[in-house]
Amino acid sequence: MVMFNPPHPGKVLREYLGDVSVTAAARHLGMTRAGLSRILNGSAGISAEMALKLSDSLGTSAEMWIGMQAEYDLWQVSKRYRVKLPRLVTA
Repeated sequence: MVMFNPPHPGKVLREYLGDVSVTAAARHLGMTRAGLSRILNGSAGISAEMALKLSDSLGTSAEMWIGMQAEYDLWQVSKRYRVKLPRLVTA
């Protein structure tokens, strides 16, 4: 089931981090502060590699992060105009 207007996974990640600073979290994840900030602010997505890092660091599953990113991406694309293709007839 697709969620109606799902949040960007960065918003959820911000909640998981709680009081941990962006700088400390970025250092722990082995990335730049700017890179983590882009994810937290919704201007960058969560990659498979990042999902694995978050899984290890937060005790979550990588599939959860990838699933949230996929739901968010699909929702965003579905709201844009696109030419709908007719069904492909197969044998």
